[in-house]
Amino acid sequence: MRKEDIAHMFAYFAANNPSPQTELLYSSPFELLIAVILSAQATDVGVNKATAKLYAVANTPAAIVALGLDGLKAHINSIGLYNAKAANVMLTCQRLLSAFNGEVPSNRDDLMSLPGVGRKTANVVLNTVFGQPTMAVDTHVFRLGNRTGLAIAPTVDGVEALLLKRIPKQYLYNAHHWLILHGRYVCKARAPECSTCQVVQWCQYRHKTLA
Repeated sequence: MRKEDIAHMFAYFAANNPSPQTELLYSSPFELLIAVILSAQATDVGVNKATAKLYAVANTPAAIVALGLDGLKAHINSIGLYNAKAANVMLTCQRLLSAFNGEVPSNRDDLMSLPGVGRKTANVVLNTVFGQPTMAVDTHVFRLGNRTGLAIAPTVDGVEALLLKRIPKQYLYNAHHWLILHGRYVCKARAPECSTCQVVQWCQYRHKTLA
């Protein structure tokens, strides 16, 4: 995708959704961190249903540790892979208490030292909570980068690096939210809605379905 086309695309996103938000529901940095850990291979809707139950009884590291592993599982068992996720959440809560005074750290290395927190999760927290212009590359962003020609690379890290390099700096803070929402609702995996897409004129996808 040409430099000027990228600028046009993000100018459109900015004009039409100037303050994009994550669809995960949270009221503290810790709640967002746990929601993002739980969101792997799960929908935001499903995660929000589970965390509504969980956070009503435990929404701090100490409170979740006090629940115990079985108690935690009982609140999130509607989410796929909940056994592994519960184990990671419990270990993360224990580490937050032992290493970070119960607070969510504000740098990538510390975040990624938490069980269940990879680069994508760390980037979401750094961007959404701490206002850093990071690029969280999930399946939607990875697909969109390669499909549109915005950032063509075979790996998540490669797409992230290209997006950080190619997206104009004034749009970077909101960019991953725009791309996630566009991939979730318009540029869908199996049936992209090219005929109603408002940025289709700048997209380089070879199989556009415009009729």
